[in-house]
Amino acid sequence: MAPRPRLPDWLRMRLPTSESFAHTRHLLGELRLHTVCESARCPNHWECWSRGTATFMIGGDRCTRACRFCAVTTARPLPLEADEPGRVAEAAQRLRLRHVVITAVARDDLPDGGAAHFRRTIEAVRERNPGIVIEVLTPDFNADPAALEVVLAARPAVFNHNLETVRRLTPAVRHRATYDRSLAVLRYVKERAPAELHTKSGLMLGLGERPEEVLEALRDLRGVGCDRLTLGQYLQPTRSHLPVIEFVRPEQFAAYDRAGREMGFFHVASAPKVRSSYHADEAVPVGITSTLTIAH
Repeated sequence: MAPRPRLPDWLRMRLPTSESFAHTRHLLGELRLHTVCESARCPNHWECWSRGTATFMIGGDRCTRACRFCAVTTARPLPLEADEPGRVAEAAQRLRLRHVVITAVARDDLPDGGAAHFRRTIEAVRERNPGIVIEVLTPDFNADPAALEVVLAARPAVFNHNLETVRRLTPAVRHRATYDRSLAVLRYVKERAPAELHTKSGLMLGLGERPEEVLEALRDLRGVGCDRLTLGQYLQPTRSHLPVIEFVRPEQFAAYDRAGREMGFFHVASAPKVRSSYHADEAVPVGITSTLTIAH
């Protein structure tokens, strides 16, 4: 088996250790909460937990899909836990979050894909944390309008659904998901949601995409009204996942940043270490004036 390529200097990071990191880890364990930070082996989780934040992953830690880039376990999911929304709300309160990101595994085993569980979690977090900004990062719910309406009824401030990669690579990268379905989800949300809700999407780079394909994907996202964009470097979580084809240089990420802003995205985060919810609080939604200081 070929050795993994060495990380370039711009992707190397020191692993911070602090009381805040230990506190976050202890709190998540005490409340029996899953995070995408751990389940997806996010390389930024050391930094984020040291900042006293995490991206909560609801619906369990077993996904019904087997995307070739993702380290989340694929297996038959366990039943939903009725008290999980309250535990997420308590964690957000104890971490003193002003901006919270809630994501979930794909639950194709459920008739609504887990949409009602999203809604209950959003409502529980808002009830216990008045004024908090809530961002959701959802699966595609098979583009079911009824499921999307359930999530939208809970009034998140930001609705994120990732395109993940360019059109040509989607069949090899994403399991049971399609490029056009993801665009359809973002289009539907933008058309149905109130004007103050922002839609958001992101791509991983380094899987073999060409620059012109990335720009095509950005144009497609703007074509469905997507407001926010994240672009980051794909890193192979284990040897059984897709290999890294290229470590995209910081200058290329900067060029994509400029291109995205010229296309009209409200906010662009484009850099090697960027992830979907990394420093999500730094892009304040229109109409929200509070200072957001903590988020994954």
